[in-house]
Amino acid sequence: MAAAASLAKARSIVTMKHVGLNVAADPLMTLSYLGVEGGLVACVADDPGMHSSQNEQDTRHYARLAKVPLFEPSDSQEARDLMLLAMEISEEYRTPAILRSTTRVSHSRSLVDLGERKPAGRRIGFVKNPPRYVPIPVWGRVMRRDVEERMGRLVRAAEASSANWMEWRDRSLGIVTSSIAYQYVREVWPDASVLKLGFSYPFPDSLFLEFASQVDSVLVVEELDPILEEHVRSLGIACRGGDVVPKVGELSPDQLLLARMRMEGRKPAMDAGQMALPPRPAVLCPGCPHRGIFYVLGQLDVVVTGDIGCYSLGAFKPLDRMDTILCMGAGISMAQGLEKAGDPRKVVGIVGDSTFFHSGITGLLDIAYNRGGSTILVLDNRTTAMTGHQENPGTGRTLMGDVSVPISIEAIGSACGIERVRTVDPYDLEAVSVAVREEVEAFAPSLIVARAPCPLKERRRLGAVRVVDEDACKGCRICIRLACPAIEWLGETARINPLLCMGCGLCQGICPAGAIAPQEVDS
Repeated sequence: MAAAASLAKARSIVTMKHVGLNVAADPLMTLSYLGVEGGLVACVADDPGMHSSQNEQDTRHYARLAKVPLFEPSDSQEARDLMLLAMEISEEYRTPAILRSTTRVSHSRSLVDLGERKPAGRRIGFVKNPPRYVPIPVWGRVMRRDVEERMGRLVRAAEASSANWMEWRDRSLGIVTSSIAYQYVREVWPDASVLKLGFSYPFPDSLFLEFASQVDSVLVVEELDPILEEHVRSLGIACRGGDVVPKVGELSPDQLLLARMRMEGRKPAMDAGQMALPPRPAVLCPGCPHRGIFYVLGQLDVVVTGDIGCYSLGAFKPLDRMDTILCMGAGISMAQGLEKAGDPRKVVGIVGDSTFFHSGITGLLDIAYNRGGSTILVLDNRTTAMTGHQENPGTGRTLMGDVSVPISIEAIGSACGIERVRTVDPYDLEAVSVAVREEVEAFAPSLIVARAPCPLKERRRLGAVRVVDEDACKGCRICIRLACPAIEWLGETARINPLLCMGCGLCQGICPAGAIAPQEVDS
């Protein structure tokens, strides 16, 4: 969509995480050939340390692969300034551009100087030009040569850009760095000279050579892959980098302090493990409608293929009921793959409502078309909960809050060719159990939509707070298997924290001793 808008001379920004760029890589590679008219910037947030992602990858590789310019801010002001520069470079050189953020840059706050809004001042409209916009081989080969010529001009632009600069201090050590690592370098090596990159690809080779010629030794500090280090070495510059700076996980001042000690032959006063904060177990929120689904699946001998969303937490003990996670949509397509491979057990695929609309529909269509037999569960909590409660096509509102057409998951399932479609209330464990068992045993593909709103978004209790009768509690710990944060264990009996309980009643439904009941409220 952004590509088309840019061809009509509109300026466009698209935002995504690193794994989102995997999905968008197909159009990005070819758009690099077509070029743009209005500026187009892909703002991509990498996640070093995998705080909320299924892998740890480096978007800088995509800039090299697509042959497009890359910009890396190190703070909030640069995020603003480099976005403007990226847009200007995109338009001047008719190329899509990437603004690469990281977890720490994305989560930072600081004062930012703003400027006046500058209208583009041009008429929006697409101008027909097939040799420019239709990359069939006869025209695409010409585009390919144009990309290389453009790269040469972009190199010169990067070398002359004010977004790249040298800071001269003690010249016994020169550090090449970019992004948030620059902030850490200034803290850990306050006396070192620094070559700081903001317009970091294509590589400004003349700056590397000039900088290295004026310092005694060079250290490259970068987060994740040794992309800068490898290129600096390719220029014949001796440097250190990945031998002392970690290449896995998120950098921090503490980690770089350890790297400096290693370089200087000093023994650290404490190791990285002592510096780390204690971990906090990830768990579904109190009252989450997904909890009952996983509890029911725990009673069945099935393989559960999972997906990306809050329900990923169903993989942790004590729920322990998700066997695979790969990418968005794979909850459905991997179920089909396991079944077609001949796995002797029944397969249940799980996907959320937002993920279903994003990339689950094609997998469901494939199950019906290729005569699969998997049971697919769509956990519809009426929002995109994991990333901040955004709207999705099933909620009936756009991201801007405007009323739209609510898209029916059940209707899409039927349109894909799934004949067995049913809807359940995930808080009704008996109904869920009956539905899942029946569909798992059926010799046909089926779709179950478990629909209940996310209580965190609704900001209200689902029912009365539950309490435990300690005299009736048998200490069987069955309620603990729900992994509800509101349920606590005190000695030999359970207790429900009234400040956390959302009143969903799941614990009451599974307690064999009948020791859990709604709290009585004084009239």
